[in-house]
Amino acid sequence: MDVVFLSPDYPTDLPLFVSGLAEVGASVIGVGDQHVDGLTERTKRALTTYLQVASWADEDAAFDSILGQLHGRNVERVETLWEPLVMLAARLRERIGVPGMSVADALAFRDKGVMKARVEAAGIRTPSSVRATTKDGCRAAAEQIGFPIIVKPIAGAGSADTHRIDDEQELERVLASLDHVPEVSVEEFIIGDEFTYDTVCANREIVFENVCEYRPNPLIGKQVEWISPQVIAYRDLSDPFIADGVDLGRRVIGAMGFDSGFTHMEWYRMASGEVVFGEIGARSPGGRLTDVMNYACDTDLYAGWAEAVCHGTFGQPSERLYNVAEIFKRAQGAGIVTRVDGVGEMMGRMGEHVVNVDLVQPGQPRRDWRATVISDGLIVVRHRDLDRTVAMADWIAANVHIHC
Repeated sequence: MDVVFLSPDYPTDLPLFVSGLAEVGASVIGVGDQHVDGLTERTKRALTTYLQVASWADEDAAFDSILGQLHGRNVERVETLWEPLVMLAARLRERIGVPGMSVADALAFRDKGVMKARVEAAGIRTPSSVRATTKDGCRAAAEQIGFPIIVKPIAGAGSADTHRIDDEQELERVLASLDHVPEVSVEEFIIGDEFTYDTVCANREIVFENVCEYRPNPLIGKQVEWISPQVIAYRDLSDPFIADGVDLGRRVIGAMGFDSGFTHMEWYRMASGEVVFGEIGARSPGGRLTDVMNYACDTDLYAGWAEAVCHGTFGQPSERLYNVAEIFKRAQGAGIVTRVDGVGEMMGRMGEHVVNVDLVQPGQPRRDWRATVISDGLIVVRHRDLDRTVAMADWIAANVHIHC
């Protein structure tokens, strides 16, 4: 089976999915905008062929270039897990005539207005929202909805260019920074705990599902430098604290008509217990959350996703064995890392439960914490007991420090 995979080397976890495709027997035709010599060795080993386009910025030109370079090949699938290329992949599928998400379904995942219309048509609660293409449109939407509000790009991914706004003065400051964004969604700000609902689907069936809790909510984590953001994957999806969110997620998958692949959804649980849909992407999550899910089940979702999109089956383990906590660390100070404190004590206290330590080491430069979720590295722990898992995460957040 010949599978075209758009952007096989970026984001940085995508080479693992490309390897998954090769593992399930696919011949992978990678398409990227960098020279083949710039690919990672893992990606090169997994690819059968590599095609280069001039740029992803011009979708029509990339579309024509890819079709021209594929001429005469018997392509059976077109896949991507990088959100900006979801529409391009759908266009290629329709032109080539292969299974997978259509342009209309892809638009529902990329355009937040279309997305919410689909979800709301299924009777699912979403934040009140208004589309806006001008500053005056944003001001009118804010007046209609009432503060606090969230402003985010219609076709955005993650929390990039996403802002909570509490008053008119803050709105003006944010509007001045969004001149590069052509259209935004102005939304009711939902006050509550924020979670993910992640799935792998095969032939319109959910074959793997996962819930993670953000601690704190991402918008807080991206604004306060000293915080060590955490993500907690729940072992028990029937836990009353998240069970309604799991049901919500399943209903959303049905409403979106998703067929095969990865989805990453975000939802809220308000103090009243009401659950509210946030948004959903037809992609795997960032922040190495696929690894977190693998640790929760001792499974391989890179190969599992590949099996689902290529063969419509899923043979990987899916029993949830552990709660998993991923803790992101940010260095203190600026410049070059000089020391890392607390790792030895951590291993003495909880070493048997630590499954990954990947921190910036002394002599390396500190990363820009505003530009990357992973910041200066991460630590992952797991335990069958949720309270123990959270306690270990809190200890690491408070006691492991990276210094510059």
